[in-house]
Amino acid sequence: MRIRSLLASTVVPVLVIAFAPGAASAAPRLADTGDKGPIGWQVYRDLNQLSRLRPGAIMRQFSSFDRTGGNDDGFNGTYSCLRTTATGCVIAERTGAGQIDSMWFTRDFGSMVNNGRIKIELDGTVVLDQLLQDVVNGKLGAPFVWPLVGNGEDTSGGSVIKVPMPYRESMRVTIQANPRFYHVDYRSFSDADGVRTFDPTDKALDVIAKLRGYGIRDPKQNVAANRLPVVNATVAAGRSRKIATTSGSGYISQLRVRIPQIAASPRVGDDGRAFAVGGSSTFKVAVDPANQGVRLTRRYDPEIGHQRARVSVDGTQIGFWDSGAPLPNGQWRDQSMPVPASLTAGKSSVTVLNEYIASDLDVNEFRFDVHSNVDGDWRRTDVVDVGPNHPGDEQAHGYAIKGMSWQGYRVFRYPVDAATVTQSDSLLTGVRLVISFDGKTTVDAPLGEFFGSGLGEYDTRTLMSAMDHAQDGWYTSWWPMPYSSNATVVLVNESGVALGDLTVETDQVDDPSVGPALRSGKIGYFHATRQSGHTVTGKDYTFLDTAGSGVFYGVTHTMRGDIPNGNMRLYLEGDERVYTDGAASPIQYGTGTEDFYEAGWYFRDGTTYSMPLAGNPSWELNADGCVNDCTGAYRMMLGDAVSFSSNLRFDIQHGPVDDAPATYSSTAFWYGQPTVALTETDMVDVTDDASRTAHTYQATGETRGTLSSTFEGKDDKVTVARGVASTTGPITFTAKLGPDGTGARLLRMGDQSVAYQRATVVVDGVQAGEWVQPLGNASSKWLEDSFDLPQSLVAGKTSVTVQLVPTSPPAWSAARYRVLTRT
Repeated sequence: MRIRSLLASTVVPVLVIAFAPGAASAAPRLADTGDKGPIGWQVYRDLNQLSRLRPGAIMRQFSSFDRTGGNDDGFNGTYSCLRTTATGCVIAERTGAGQIDSMWFTRDFGSMVNNGRIKIELDGTVVLDQLLQDVVNGKLGAPFVWPLVGNGEDTSGGSVIKVPMPYRESMRVTIQANPRFYHVDYRSFSDADGVRTFDPTDKALDVIAKLRGYGIRDPKQNVAANRLPVVNATVAAGRSRKIATTSGSGYISQLRVRIPQIAASPRVGDDGRAFAVGGSSTFKVAVDPANQGVRLTRRYDPEIGHQRARVSVDGTQIGFWDSGAPLPNGQWRDQSMPVPASLTAGKSSVTVLNEYIASDLDVNEFRFDVHSNVDGDWRRTDVVDVGPNHPGDEQAHGYAIKGMSWQGYRVFRYPVDAATVTQSDSLLTGVRLVISFDGKTTVDAPLGEFFGSGLGEYDTRTLMSAMDHAQDGWYTSWWPMPYSSNATVVLVNESGVALGDLTVETDQVDDPSVGPALRSGKIGYFHATRQSGHTVTGKDYTFLDTAGSGVFYGVTHTMRGDIPNGNMRLYLEGDERVYTDGAASPIQYGTGTEDFYEAGWYFRDGTTYSMPLAGNPSWELNADGCVNDCTGAYRMMLGDAVSFSSNLRFDIQHGPVDDAPATYSSTAFWYGQPTVALTETDMVDVTDDASRTAHTYQATGETRGTLSSTFEGKDDKVTVARGVASTTGPITFTAKLGPDGTGARLLRMGDQSVAYQRATVVVDGVQAGEWVQPLGNASSKWLEDSFDLPQSLVAGKTSVTVQLVPTSPPAWSAARYRVLTRT
């Protein structure tokens, strides 16, 4: 755990990130990785390619989920180790090419001290062997710095590592002690083409710069865009308004909406610091070089009266913070300070110094927002979130405080009347953004959830969108939205409240390559899909259930608990469970709702937070339209995006076993095509003699039997009884493929009661790799796992001969093999 002490002076080193219009410049591109999706740092460097489909990659997860289907997802560490070695607890292990994209941990209220060391081996080489707490604290330096890592303070109870780590042959992650709760999200590839093993000496400073600008700047590569006519309009209740239309081949690159009529939600939790006599604070912030002046806004606690501090920018005094007489406890106030253009024009960053002058006690500060005036438009160019819960943010801005007298967390309110809150919430939930591409509507989502917050106007910053809670702030989306011939953006007002004084800006990029790529299915259309309703006992809530091909990138989730007393947040015990391409077993099985949002312990009992790829911007309790307990959260998945080629079902439980009543709504962000690109072309039933004969099935050392058990996940109460075989010697069979196949997948249904089943895979006499399954489950014994055959071994063929050679005990188990052909 990071120790937080009241030292006279606290200084953290800084990696200065200056403002750059558009995206940070990209490093040289690696070799084309084909259909695997971005490899290594390209995950963050080339976000213009989000729409590109990933048929050559399967997203998978190792986690500590309760194998019995209960709620012991790590409390006792029962299921946390795949196996134990002299080094410690192995939590992830894979043979073949792939990439670790995301790791999350929690225990001990977010402290990683008792986990000891983390050891990561890629292709037989140790690339990381350090104390896990030091890693997530950022002590190792780039690339392992915030926000590519985050500790329990940064994430409200979790710890994350978001450094993409590709490998060509194998990976293993070991924790010195049983880690209790964890997720390791990784992709597996059918071959190593275009894959270069992770190099920990590559500091990736451009990626760090980009991520530290989350919610402030467009993270995509800087491409010249055309601004469509700006719309200033009203939309009457029950009516709709077309706000943008464009034609040709290209994509919408940015969408901005400003609605001064909507007020920021009053309840805000924030952490801060204070300095007393002789004290000061200083930090560096980004500004737009094209500015005609800058506005600096400070959040403070006005219960401490007569706070007065001198403010200087780059060594020149610009004024004083003056709080005036004290106000009653429990209130927030903001104070803004203009910074003249003579001090800021042409600069990309400035240094701010606040110096104590006087106070009834001390001078406190919780947050600073920086807006740059560019041609009359006040654009937010930086945020400095101050306090012990934001160590990474403070370090990134070079924040230093002298004479610190206090630090802590407060949940206070801004003076906003209930009627205004009700009207604002109605507009955010009742006004829908509807976007059509090439005549097909793929975006239909409430305004609030689309931009990141469904509970109300809470300041929200994600890598791909933002909601600036300032009176003149913008809601911004940076998702690239491709179209072949046309796009139309419409606002539909079903809120019951007239929408007035609306401003909309839409930027688009002409690109003749987009149309052919959409028509060929290489890229997908952007979707924002909304679901809502009361949860159903015994049934998962579904974010997305769709057929076709695509990539799922994330979700904004609004949870309204229906438990009036006791554990009102029991709904947060629900695990996410993800199914793709017809497999009965989930490829991802989480450990809790706040864990999915990369926090922990009910968001540390309600501590809100924001990181580029996950956050909990809002929590309401018995007020502001929330009847009981309500939570707003978001998760962006970039490297760990879920690709699918025939179907996707992305669910999340509500409560330990779908038993916590709640009302949920969500907006899922994904790219897709209606075309199914992976179809079943054969099925080998191992225990059916006719099927064995038809497929020339042979096996040595085989024992046949029957198994009556369940699959993990949503069907863990549905018993499946059928024959199964365990084999210790070679297995051979023929399998039919579809015409013009570009790859194939073997989907095995077997008994996973014994873990670490292994077999060498040979196709037409050529070794394709080793099929290793570290997972095991003695409760839900049925498992459908898969092995992808590379294109080089199946292209142009209508059938192949497959040989599986078990390489060590235990015996290889199979009831059937389904053969899926990729087209």
